[in-house]
Amino acid sequence: MLYLGCPQWSSAHWKGRFFSSDCKAADMLSEYTQIFNSVEGNTSFYASPKPDTIATWSNAVPEDFRFTFKIPKQISHELALTHCQQELRQWLELFSPLFSQLGMVLLQLPASCSPQYLGRIADFIAQLPEELTLGIEVRHRAFFAKGDAEKRFNQLLMQTGVNRIIMDTRPLFSESPSTPAIIDAQQKKPRVPVNVIATAQAPMLRFVGCSDLAANRAFYAPWLNKIRDWLNEGRTPYVFFHTADNYDAPLLARQFIQDLGVAHQVLEPFPAERQPQQQALI
Repeated sequence: MLYLGCPQWSSAHWKGRFFSSDCKAADMLSEYTQIFNSVEGNTSFYASPKPDTIATWSNAVPEDFRFTFKIPKQISHELALTHCQQELRQWLELFSPLFSQLGMVLLQLPASCSPQYLGRIADFIAQLPEELTLGIEVRHRAFFAKGDAEKRFNQLLMQTGVNRIIMDTRPLFSESPSTPAIIDAQQKKPRVPVNVIATAQAPMLRFVGCSDLAANRAFYAPWLNKIRDWLNEGRTPYVFFHTADNYDAPLLARQFIQDLGVAHQVLEPFPAERQPQQQALI
């Protein structure tokens, strides 16, 4: 099974292009699930939703759809994984109604989180319920240097069944900072090496594309064989496509799947493409 999606399910830019022209904000998640079978939920990194909001999300998606949500930055950044038991317990309780629909929870660690924090990372992993799948994204350069620190980190993930999240931002940084969206994205996204490894059953790729859709092919070409390999090994990859402003992210995802050559719902007509076109008055 290949899970595919974008870093959001709601975008005014997608209305009339991918979503139906009359799609209301409250209906965007439902229409999103007609295109993708997963989503990278970034909003939980900044603020926790209300319980009734989680119930609404749960009811808006089909049974085979899988959410991924980031663990709050209060835990990963502000508390640096220390003395966070209460905050983590409250967050898990809040999201517990979605557990059966969670493909993965994501722990994004700051660049300041160096190999000396491996003990904290291990302690944090031990606090999570076994029913949840965890993915961890690191940004400190030592975790990409192919030395002892990276080996110890990867071994920890393999021993605990945790997925190492891979972020490929090469396409984003290949283009000049010519628009406010590109400038903003290049300032916020990490420019780290792409170390390809599957430490557990559900490897995750976050691919940040460039503005020229066709130009992305040169960057994701090696990923086509890697995704095929993972699928043949019986793994369950998660692949999320970003662009600087996410304006064309669904088109990038569709292009990737076309080149991958596997069946996926993103190849079906988008809700906007299925919507009858109003004939011009003569």
